[in-house]
Amino acid sequence: MAEKETKQTNLSQSLKELSEIVDWFEQQEDVDIEKGLEKVKQAAALIKKSRGRLTEIENEFEEIKKEIGVEEENVQEIEDDDTEENQVSF
Repeated sequence: MAEKETKQTNLSQSLKELSEIVDWFEQQEDVDIEKGLEKVKQAAALIKKSRGRLTEIENEFEEIKKEIGVEEENVQEIEDDDTEENQVSF
């Protein structure tokens, strides 16, 4: 559980750092090209990292949906069986 919390924190931290980079560029009147290049590289790495984490999150949601779908199908089958047993034939 701590590992998942750490990954979530890392995503939040990455987004915060990206926001700080954007703020840095917005506050510059004259951008130092070298410093700007480093900020762009840093932002690109954060974006790549964030995309990877978002893909992991999406996959986790898909797995949960599959698990719920299986459980829902099992419950529906049980309910259908119970309904058939409770029907009275004339």
